[in-house]
Amino acid sequence: MRSAVILAGGNSHRLGLEKALLEFDGRPLICWTAEVLLQAADEVVVVAKDRDHARRLAQIVLDRTPSNQTVSDQNRIRFTWDSIRGFGPVAGLEAGLRMARGRFAFATACDLPFLNRMVIEKLFDLADRDLGYEAAVPVQPNGYFEPLHSVYERAKMQHAFQRALERGERRIHVPLQELVVNRVPKEQFLPMDPELLCFFNLNTREDLKMAQALWLEKQKRS
Repeated sequence: MRSAVILAGGNSHRLGLEKALLEFDGRPLICWTAEVLLQAADEVVVVAKDRDHARRLAQIVLDRTPSNQTVSDQNRIRFTWDSIRGFGPVAGLEAGLRMARGRFAFATACDLPFLNRMVIEKLFDLADRDLGYEAAVPVQPNGYFEPLHSVYERAKMQHAFQRALERGERRIHVPLQELVVNRVPKEQFLPMDPELLCFFNLNTREDLKMAQALWLEKQKRS
């Protein structure tokens, strides 16, 4: 069983908008993100900032689900919230991985409008424990990790995040060091995503404008 965890509770000070609710082609980004992940994983866990936020996101996803999506697909999406509000992605991922049930889980944030199903599936394959790995993490040419576009062995990473919370550690790369990581160069995904748009994330108004333009361009080509 494969799981996917979406962090949807973070604040966007630079963008000034709730990223999960940014609209693309008439639907909130949280809906598009969940839809892609349901194609690559058996279940999706959405992590909100608190209980009320989780209920609101659940209602939005339910109301904005396409008519051709089945009830079983909707039942594969569950909602939870940060274990420590305002602590950051370590708390969100700990909560999401704790609720998830798969042996491996893809972790992402709700600010990547061009997630690619084939890239996600490849990451699941590259994190295979039979190959000696417990995680598959894309790496930029400068050595920078993409921890919110990665696959982790769920139970081990959840326990690593739990220990990080106990120490007050907010940086994802610290608990990640407890796993055997397959460091995957981004270039390896070019055959599946020639422009590597799956790593494009939204931080500023300029990013949003560019993403909306790219989205329209992709829609015209499809």
